[in-house]
Amino acid sequence: QVQLIESGGGLVQAGGSMTLSCVASGPSFSTLDMAWFRQAPGRDREFVAGVTRSGEETPYQDSVKGRFTISRDNDLNTVYLQMNSLKPEDSAVYYCAAKPDRILNFESWGQGTQVTVFS
Repeated sequence: QVQLIESGGGLVQAGGSMTLSCVASGPSFSTLDMAWFRQAPGRDREFVAGVTRSGEETPYQDSVKGRFTISRDNDLNTVYLQMNSLKPEDSAVYYCAAKPDRILNFESWGQGTQVTVFS
């Protein structure tokens, strides 16, 4: 399995922006579908955004469409989540996830990074 390390979380005021990064090591990054998930206290982990290995498909959760942008740099083995117009309800632990494109479920996970949006 690939190892994933997230960074970039912290405190931000509502309406502000933040970028999360996730660096992958292990099997070839360019063969992996990548995604960001999040989990708020008392809630289930939920999908936020994904990017296929080619970068051609980038699905988003409806609540973040138009505000968040996922991207990847296969030369740097890194996936990013640019978050704009942040809301308090975006506060959560954000997790990076990876899977081979032939696999249905994400099987590699990072340790998570806390994002807190205050009003």
